[in-house]
Amino acid sequence: MVGLGVLLLLAATATVTLARAGERATAPATADGGRTSYAARADGQPRPATYPRTGTGDFATAPGESPVRGTDGPLLHYRVAVEQGTGQDVDSFAATVDEVLGDPRSWIASEELRLRRVAQADDADFTVHLATPETSERMCAEGGLSTGGHTSCRLPGQVIINLARWLQAVPDYGAPLAIYRAYVVNHEVGHELGEEHQACPGPGEPAPVMQQQTYGLDGCAANAWPYVDGSRYDGEVVPGT
Repeated sequence: MVGLGVLLLLAATATVTLARAGERATAPATADGGRTSYAARADGQPRPATYPRTGTGDFATAPGESPVRGTDGPLLHYRVAVEQGTGQDVDSFAATVDEVLGDPRSWIASEELRLRRVAQADDADFTVHLATPETSERMCAEGGLSTGGHTSCRLPGQVIINLARWLQAVPDYGAPLAIYRAYVVNHEVGHELGEEHQACPGPGEPAPVMQQQTYGLDGCAANAWPYVDGSRYDGEVVPGT
C-alpha cells in the first residue's frame, strides 16, 4: 500500500493545460509500443520509466468498503476503479484516494458531508477512475470535454484521473508528487460536489484547490486542500471554465 508519506519522496513532472472541468495539454514524446519513457531527473530522484498510453478499456474495482469519513452531513458513496493494463494496483490507488478524501483538510472538513468508499456500482454516487491517456481522453470526450489525452476531468458521476498526470504530475509544480496527487483528487471531486474553478488570490499565497493548478500556479504556491489552517480557503470564482 502506497501512502502519501512515501510519495513525498517523488517529484512532479510532465506537461499540461486545463479545459473546462477537465484539462488540456501537449503530448509528451512517445516511445515505441505506445509507452512513454522518461530518463532519470537531474536531481537523481526516481520517476516512472514508462507508462502505457492505452489500456484495455476495462476497469477493476477496489473491493470492500472504507470507514465513513466525516462527522456530519449527507453520506455520499464513491467507488474506485483502475483500468486494466495500466500496471497500477487498484488497492494501492484506492488507499491513496481514501487517504486524500478522508484527510481533515479535505471536503469533509465542512461538516456538511460524509464520504465512504463502496465496491458496487449501484451503491455509488460517483466513481474515481484511473485511466490511461487514450482511455481518459475518450471518456472525457463523451461528456464534451477536450483533454488532449494528457489530463484529468470530471463528468457527472465520474472522476477521471489521467495516468500520465498521476505518475508524472506537471513541470514546475514546486511540490512533491504526493501533493499533486492529492490536489487532482480533491480538484476533480470538488467539481463532482458542485465547485467551480477559482483564481490565484495573489503572489505567494496558497493556490485554491479549485484553481487550475495544472495550467500553472500564476504566482501562488502549490496547495492540495480546500481547507487551510482549519478554514475553507477560496479564491475568486472564474466563471465559464
